[in-house]
Amino acid sequence: MARELASAVEALVFAADEPVEVRQIASIFSEISQEPSPSKKLIEAAVDFLNAEYERERRVLRIQRWAGGFRMTTISAVSPYLKAFFRSDRRRRLSRSLMETLAVLCYNQPATKPEIDSVRGVDSAYALRRLLNFGLISVLGRSKSLGRPILYGTTKRFLEEFGISDLDELPNLREIGELVQDSAFSHSRAALFLRKGLIEHTQKEEGGK
Repeated sequence: MARELASAVEALVFAADEPVEVRQIASIFSEISQEPSPSKKLIEAAVDFLNAEYERERRVLRIQRWAGGFRMTTISAVSPYLKAFFRSDRRRRLSRSLMETLAVLCYNQPATKPEIDSVRGVDSAYALRRLLNFGLISVLGRSKSLGRPILYGTTKRFLEEFGISDLDELPNLREIGELVQDSAFSHSRAALFLRKGLIEHTQKEEGGK
């Protein structure tokens, strides 16, 4: 059971976009293996075993306790390489899906993944994960809505990367459509999500042109 549990923990933490809680691991493991739910102590022992294996094999991966769960990370020794990679590659890797996700988020932050998904019409897990890695968004806490989903918001780095001093300088709806290369976005999908006051403000701005 110990080896199977360690494999399950490794797979779940590797595949997850968010920290995986002990109760989630225990529930899924019990469901699939038909074994009794492992205790928190056993799951933590599996994590310690995996980290010892990573260290013994001189791998850069580690599983760390993160926001009430477990998350796959890398050791600090390789952080300069990762920073250089993301710094040089960020602009190129801001694909349309990432830009669209960022556009939706920045106009109604803090926002949850389900809220962003409802506007984009697709799953935004990958886009949010990449934006977190780029440091353009951060986790602000949890919503009080059902399931208490994670709340996301933009960072200071977001302002720096896009050359604005504060969120009041965000582009209007027409410019957002150009930003994501989708003219329909500004008139339909954005309208579903932006706050009423912001919509009125941008409509007045566009009407005056």
